[in-house]
Amino acid sequence: MEELIKTHFEETISLIHKKFSLRPKIAITLGSGLSSFADQLVGAQFLKYNQIPHFMPTTVSGHEGQLVCGYLDEVPVYLLQGRTHYYEGHELSRVVYPTQVMAQLGVKILLLTNASGGLNPNMKPGDFMVIKDHINLVGANPLRGPNLGFLGPRFPDMSEPYQQTLRDVLKNILVELNLGFSEGVYCGVAGPSYETAAEVRFLQMIGGHAVGMSTVAENIAARHSGLLVAGLCCITNLATGLTTQLVTHEEVKENAKKAENNVAQVIKKFVFNINRLNLTQI
Repeated sequence: MEELIKTHFEETISLIHKKFSLRPKIAITLGSGLSSFADQLVGAQFLKYNQIPHFMPTTVSGHEGQLVCGYLDEVPVYLLQGRTHYYEGHELSRVVYPTQVMAQLGVKILLLTNASGGLNPNMKPGDFMVIKDHINLVGANPLRGPNLGFLGPRFPDMSEPYQQTLRDVLKNILVELNLGFSEGVYCGVAGPSYETAAEVRFLQMIGGHAVGMSTVAENIAARHSGLLVAGLCCITNLATGLTTQLVTHEEVKENAKKAENNVAQVIKKFVFNINRLNLTQI
């Protein structure tokens, strides 16, 4: 089994290396409604997920579903422009495959972005949350099953899922840009239904500050593979019970689009500072 899966990775990486000459050390996963950030790259090259062996195509509106490679302020980066989700019917091992491929390609730092529901009534759409920790409420783990030793250890440590130095970089950028933000715990749920008011109260009681349907499995897979990870939530709505407004995917995409310029500034400065501080070596 391990040899077969290793062959899958080799086939994926071979195709990507044939198409892209750059070898970035930084990768960014773009969440719902944030795909247009790819326009910021210079000399960008694109590969649709359905052109990459063993990648799953995206089916959700707001997720373009392609791997992008290019320069951001003269720093080479990969963009995972959109993601697949557990609720689409995929096994978590398939959901995190692109993340694991990033590690096999030589990436050292991964920035995970997402559109999230705020669990703090003081939050408002357009705010940001730097992820300090997470709670996995999906009911599954992407590492379940035989451990793939070439990816990482059987029992990966999760004492620092979101690296402190990278969190500090994000917080300093948000202060510099005078953008509303907090730091907190992200609750990852299976979806695709939004949370009930009772579920939101439960998430608040167990220490959650934002909720969404992604990110956690990718973080686990990334840490398993030795990547340093930062996580940034774009708060696109207040969760059920904290507002009288209905929660819809259209609202999520609309508010994410309104925040696009701010997101772009944060990501650009993040990449610049990671490169300036030589953090891919830590």
